[in-house]
Amino acid sequence: MFPFDRVIDRRGTLSVKWDDVHRVFGREDVWPMWVADMDFPAPKEVQEALRQRVEHGVFGYTVIPDSLKEAVCQWLERRHDWTIDPSWLVFAHGVVPAVAAAIEAFSEPGDRIIVFSPVYRPLFDLVRRHDRTLLFSPLRLEEDNYAIDWDDLERKLPDAKLLILCHPHNPGGKSWTKEELERLGELCLKHGVFVLSDEIHADLTLPPAKHTPFASLHPELAAQSATFRAPTKTFNLAGLQAAEVILPDESRRRAFRLVQQRHGFFTLNAFAIVGAEAAYRHGGPWLDALLDYLRQNIDMTVAYLAEHLPPLRPVRPQATYLVWIDCRGLGLSEAELKRRLLETGKLAVEFGSKFGQEGVGFIRLNIACPRPTLEEGLRRLATALRYIDAI
Repeated sequence: MFPFDRVIDRRGTLSVKWDDVHRVFGREDVWPMWVADMDFPAPKEVQEALRQRVEHGVFGYTVIPDSLKEAVCQWLERRHDWTIDPSWLVFAHGVVPAVAAAIEAFSEPGDRIIVFSPVYRPLFDLVRRHDRTLLFSPLRLEEDNYAIDWDDLERKLPDAKLLILCHPHNPGGKSWTKEELERLGELCLKHGVFVLSDEIHADLTLPPAKHTPFASLHPELAAQSATFRAPTKTFNLAGLQAAEVILPDESRRRAFRLVQQRHGFFTLNAFAIVGAEAAYRHGGPWLDALLDYLRQNIDMTVAYLAEHLPPLRPVRPQATYLVWIDCRGLGLSEAELKRRLLETGKLAVEFGSKFGQEGVGFIRLNIACPRPTLEEGLRRLATALRYIDAI
C-alpha cells in the first residue's frame, strides 16, 4: 500500500543528502546515510494537495489559515493526548530558526543555557552564536539508552536561564519517560529555568514507547516552556520549511513574535501551509505504516551489526530513524574511523564529535531509506571495517 521499498533516485534534485556530499565529505562516490531526512515520498494526500496548489498557478503572498491551526490541534490530541488552545500556536520556517528566536526572546547575552550532550549540534551552536554561556550536562549511556545525570544537572540549574531539551533525543533516540520529564520539570520550576523543548521527532516515537509532550504534564510547566514541532521530519517535508511553536504563556508568545518581526518573518510559504495541513489531516495511516517499516529497518541494522561487526554497539532508538552506534570497541581514533568509512567503505555518516565531546567514538546512521539502500549501506560499513583486528 505504501511504497517504502521503492528506490527513488534523488540525485540531481538539489538534495543535501545526495547532491552535497562532495562539499561535506570531500568526495562524490560515497553512499549517503547522514543528514536526517528520509528517502521516501511524502503521503499521496500531501502530494495531491501540493499538485492542486501548483495547478492554480498564482503564488502570491499567503496568510496562515485557522484551518491549519485546527489541524495541528487535532493531530496533537489524536496522536499525543494533548489538548492545546489554537491561540498558543506560532509558526516558523523551521525548528532551528524558532529555537534561535526563543534564545533571543527569553535570555540576554551572557546568560547561561543548559544543553544535554551528546546532542544535535545546532542546539548548542545557537547558544554560542547568540553570545550566551553554554553549560553542557553530559548524559550517561546506560545499557539500553541515555539517562540524565541528575546530580550534575542540579549543580548547574541554579545558574541557568534556559534549558534546551531534545525530546525525543537526537542522536540517541531516547524517548524521555513521563517520570523523567516530571522530575526535570520540578527542578526547572524550582530554579526558575525556562525550557525549550525540541519535539521535532515526537511523531516518530516507535511503539511501545509513547511520547509525552513536556508542556502537557502540568499547566505550570506549560507556562514555563516552549514546544517546537514540525511536520517536516514526520512526513519528509523538510524542503517546505514549516514548523510550529507552542507557547501557552501570552507574554512569552508576544516576546517571541517580536523577535520574529524584528527578523522579518511574517508568514509561511504557500506550499508549506498546504502541505502541512494535508499531512496533519490525512497522514496518520501513512505514518503508522512508516513506523512499522522503520522498526524493521532498525531490527535489520541491529542484527547485521551483531553478526558482522560485533564490536559495534548500536543504541536501539525508541524514537527517530537514527541509529547511534558506539564504535569505541574498534580502538580507532575518529580520524581513522572517518578515513576507513569514506575511503574504503565509501560510506557517509555523521561522526560523533559533531554532537559534542561525549559523542567521540560514535557514528549516527540514518536508516530511513528503502531496504535495498540500507543493505548497501551496511555492506559498505562492513567493507570499511573488515580488516580490523577487533572484528
